[in-house]
Amino acid sequence: MMWQQVYDPFGNAVVSTLVAAIPIIVLLGGIGLLHMKAHHAALAGLAAALAIAVFAHGMPADKAGMTALYGAAYGLLPIGWIILNIIFLYQLTLEKGYFKVLQDSIAGITDDRRLQLLLIAFCFGAFFEGAGGFGTPVAVTGAILIGLGFSPLAASGLSLIANTAPVAYGALGTPIIALQGVTGIPLQDLSAMVGRQLPFFSVLVPFWLIAAFAGWRGMMQIFPAILVAGVAFAIPQFLVSNYHGPWLVDVVASVVSIAALAVFLRAWKPREIWTSADGSAPIAGDGGAAAHSFDVHPTSVVVRAWIPWLILSVVVVCWGIPEVKKFFDSFALVKFPVAHVDQLIQRVPPVVPAPKAEAAVYNLNWLSATGSGILVSAIIAGFVMGFSPLAMLRVYWRTLVLVRYSLMTIAAMLALGFVTRYSGVDATLGLAFAKTGWLYPFFGTLLGWLGVALTGSDTSSNVLFGSLQKISAEQNGLSPVLMAAANSSGGVMGKMIDAQSIVVASTATRWYGHEGDILRYVFFHSIALACLMGFLVSAQAYLPPFTDMVIHSAPAAAAP
Repeated sequence: MMWQQVYDPFGNAVVSTLVAAIPIIVLLGGIGLLHMKAHHAALAGLAAALAIAVFAHGMPADKAGMTALYGAAYGLLPIGWIILNIIFLYQLTLEKGYFKVLQDSIAGITDDRRLQLLLIAFCFGAFFEGAGGFGTPVAVTGAILIGLGFSPLAASGLSLIANTAPVAYGALGTPIIALQGVTGIPLQDLSAMVGRQLPFFSVLVPFWLIAAFAGWRGMMQIFPAILVAGVAFAIPQFLVSNYHGPWLVDVVASVVSIAALAVFLRAWKPREIWTSADGSAPIAGDGGAAAHSFDVHPTSVVVRAWIPWLILSVVVVCWGIPEVKKFFDSFALVKFPVAHVDQLIQRVPPVVPAPKAEAAVYNLNWLSATGSGILVSAIIAGFVMGFSPLAMLRVYWRTLVLVRYSLMTIAAMLALGFVTRYSGVDATLGLAFAKTGWLYPFFGTLLGWLGVALTGSDTSSNVLFGSLQKISAEQNGLSPVLMAAANSSGGVMGKMIDAQSIVVASTATRWYGHEGDILRYVFFHSIALACLMGFLVSAQAYLPPFTDMVIHSAPAAAAP
């Protein structure tokens, strides 16, 4: 039986919006203020979302329950599947001692902790975001940073801060492709518009990252290196997004940034070498001479230590190629229409131009999923490192035990996100942002931020709010391309506070149970960067010469 979403169940927009915010308050308040364990807070938030969906918005209980199961399944595959397998690879390298060699080889490039952070969290993280997305960069960089001696809080929080500017083009452009699908705006226009917003932050975020770790003075001491890394990322990001498309933006930009920084560090060194992983300056007068002594390893050993991560990089990039995914899905994709939900829930105006039935089909793409590529990488690397199949199975079991609560948390988080989406709770919040008049460019950008904070995915936020952004932009006399792009660009700043990413970070750094500490560490950075993005979008909407950057295009054929 068809059910239509209701966006103002109390007949009062303010009351309806406040009630719709309760699941978010329960979830984030439980983690950040009450210090609840993440899986407990996630389950409490899910319970609140179900109660509001059923009793406030009138969603039939069977539809609400099946939606929650749908979200939980999506949380386990593809999201949880990535975490499980990346931690498995990390455990394999740890057990053989190669992870220690990897750490020492990175220190061989520079033993300054600020530069290591820049290289790993920003440059390497951007590569893994572009190739795999969905939590891969935070899992990889968090594990490497904790191995280099960074505290669990610093490794987690700094990995999250760094994983912002690349997110809109993550997983080979998936968020932009999804945005095109729900708005009907030409893909190249969306790619180019986002590419006229994010490069400013691709330069800013590395400075912000190092300042968060080492303070203003520590950041200024390595200003040249940060500038090289940021500019070397931002320029290719602009060029590829504007003149090629969204698919290879992060991969190309990150490779250029890594190469530029590595070459620059061969010719330049800061006057003080910071070797403490707690972000403190060298002892006065030592000039950095008391650098930490790293073991010297033969070249052959260093090469073997890097091989697992090189295998991971190659396999993940290949796995993400659309043609490869399509090939795998041609014989290994199983689709499950969600009973009581698929095509039985309607989104209605003003969220969409006309009533539209929502699809709810769970794609069991077990072979084409990024996590499967990571598992293949880990198995290949395991054999290269000399593991027997039985030994790898033992490590895999220990890994599963290690991340069991993280998987439970992510399943509950995604269940909450799906319930808010299909019940219309998310649209109630979105409509509140859309009613801000001339301030809409600012608050519309924050809507994208909210969408990612709710769902953990820039792709999901674009699917949720892309159509609403387009409609609201037209009602306010703004460019739909600008505001659709702002949804994605603003959303990247919400990536560091979404509960899913925080759990990935806490798992990668073996700091599960401290998600509240991580949330408090990154929250200011998230909202501050989101507001700065909102100011940029507002300038592009109203203030010359920024208005000259805006793309105005006629919509393409309506999305299916």
